[in-house]
Amino acid sequence: MNAILGYIILGLSLAAPIGPINAAQLDKGIKNGFWHAWILGLGAASADIFYILLVYFGLVHFLEIPFLKTFLWLFGFFVLCYTGIESIIKSGNIQNDRHHKKESLIKSFFSGFFMSLSNPLTILFWLGIYGSVLANAAEKYETRMLIIYSMAIFSGIFLWDITMAFMASSARKYLTGFLLRCISVISGLSLIGFGIYFGFQAFKLLFL
Repeated sequence: MNAILGYIILGLSLAAPIGPINAAQLDKGIKNGFWHAWILGLGAASADIFYILLVYFGLVHFLEIPFLKTFLWLFGFFVLCYTGIESIIKSGNIQNDRHHKKESLIKSFFSGFFMSLSNPLTILFWLGIYGSVLANAAEKYETRMLIIYSMAIFSGIFLWDITMAFMASSARKYLTGFLLRCISVISGLSLIGFGIYFGFQAFKLLFL
């Protein structure tokens, strides 16, 4: 039980650092409320599951091909910059009432999914973290326990996902319209900043 709790805490620790997904969740929660922020995080977690399966089955090495790495960096650049610019443009339309038109939950899900899927750092992150956890646990435990520990990690990620969605939607209720717009703009700039970093990495692979 202590080991399972440790892996849940590991999942929380992995999800907590500020990155594109947390910035996007904050923006979605402010604009559209709890469910949109939570669904976006769920989409990102689905991409995490995909990469974890690649690590588990040893297929992640295909992603080391230079063409695929360049494509992922460029795709990440496009997704994050587009999302960031959209966030800034729409920041002027934020209202504190619940009667404005919201985007669909499906769009929020795929926004989080492609944002995480197109992030090469996600691949390196799970390869380094989950790969080492998998290697360590495989020496001590049978397959059933590996699955349980993997689920414990994701329980921590989902717990953080719910926490972020709750905080963002709560902020939407209590902050003034001006502060909500400021937070939305800052979130958008953060996403664009990550996108520019991805674009620079693609540029280095292509020309340096």
